[in-house]
Amino acid sequence: MPTRSYAIIVPVYNEQALFRSAFDRLVDTEPVTDPVTGEALARTIIIVDDGSTDGTDERIAEIADREDVASERHEKNMGKGSAVRTGLARARELGVDVALIHDADMEYDPRDHGPLLEPILDGRADSVIGSRFIGGTHRVLYYWHSVANRSITWLSNCLTNLNLSDIECCLKAFDRGVLEGLDLREPRFGIEPEIIARLAKMRITEEGGRRRRLRIYEIPVSYSGRTYDEGKKIGWRDGVSALRCILRYNLLR
Repeated sequence: MPTRSYAIIVPVYNEQALFRSAFDRLVDTEPVTDPVTGEALARTIIIVDDGSTDGTDERIAEIADREDVASERHEKNMGKGSAVRTGLARARELGVDVALIHDADMEYDPRDHGPLLEPILDGRADSVIGSRFIGGTHRVLYYWHSVANRSITWLSNCLTNLNLSDIECCLKAFDRGVLEGLDLREPRFGIEPEIIARLAKMRITEEGGRRRRLRIYEIPVSYSGRTYDEGKKIGWRDGVSALRCILRYNLLR
């Protein structure tokens, strides 16, 4: 059986101070092991620089020649959603078996990648969503952010008929079939609820022609959130945009 492969998609914008530490943390974490064969999967880190202006591009250039790195750059800032779309497109070109999204800001732990991918690799799931609210260790921060997050997740669940606990979690993984079928449009942080809406509507055609809904799993992940002084970028306008995206992609498309 050939070695399976996975891609880690890392959207980056103005993270000059943290990028190298975040990258080193990624590569210092052992690649995910295939639960079927016991072998380490081939890993590619896809870095998408979303028009950084603070010298992040120089930090990326330092590691861009590595065999396990594929880099893309937007000439101007287009938003996280645009960077994720570029990364997913590159993952499709590489023909990986699994892709996951991982932010470049040190808030998420790459040691969670193994548990995140396991339900896909052992054949139970088509997609896995991380959750910061079902048991993982997390830094205690903004109460009203958590209220907004839970409200956004509640509304999304009402319209998708899924019982997720954290649709805004950035750690999301997809098998090759889902990766090929994801047609995303949102340019900014609205990409998170859009992904969930797309997954809820997606159908897989099995042998014999039967079509079924995706098997979506959720796992706890650790979270070390940043304050705004430390560089957090999401704001209240993005919360309003998330509500817009939930309604748009669940009711209109």
